[in-house]
Amino acid sequence: MERRGFLRLLFGLPLFGAARAARAGAASRRLVLQVSPLAGFQFHQGPRVWKRLAVGDPLTLVREPDNPHDPRAVRVEWRGHKLGYLPRVENTAASQLLDRGARLCARIAWLHTDPDP
Repeated sequence: MERRGFLRLLFGLPLFGAARAARAGAASRRLVLQVSPLAGFQFHQGPRVWKRLAVGDPLTLVREPDNPHDPRAVRVEWRGHKLGYLPRVENTAASQLLDRGARLCARIAWLHTDPDP
């Protein structure tokens, strides 16, 4: 398996305007909370789907409180494929927000091929 792929993701909270704007169908705005690299990409399904990933693609953040390696683990998925995790040193805010029921939105911000994952 070729070791490739460096993916940076951004995530934030959706912000909603006044109730009137929401009823009128106004688009929601987003507050960017963090831009992070992806940890463990080469160990999961990332290399298999690399050619199909695109900047701007939505990602799903999933809490794994029972993860044996990190109790604050946040898994990153693309269309049901596990790509990796938020880095351990950068997952505190996301894990706390997810634990409180916040709806976080994540997207691919940058793709880069790199032989050293």
